[in-house]
Amino acid sequence: MIGYFEGILKIANLFLAFVAGLVAISLFKASSKKTYLKPWYLLIIALILFAVQEVLGALRAFGIYSTPHLTHIVPTLLLGVLIWALVLQVNIK
Repeated sequence: MIGYFEGILKIANLFLAFVAGLVAISLFKASSKKTYLKPWYLLIIALILFAVQEVLGALRAFGIYSTPHLTHIVPTLLLGVLIWALVLQVNIK
């Protein structure tokens, strides 16, 4: 029963990754029109890294693909890009 519940949660995570990708595409269009939204490009990269992390988590949970390196590298890059984007946004204001 727990395995079934975990599988449902991982499928929900894949749905969240897909929604994050759609949001990233819409943000690319909106941020290219205004110059003060340039730090948002980094947030879009963070959204894409989030989607990658969710897909990797689902692959690991179902036993399809597992590597210890990607589970640490992708979140580190995600946090680094997020901090960089926030610093740039604060400097603009």
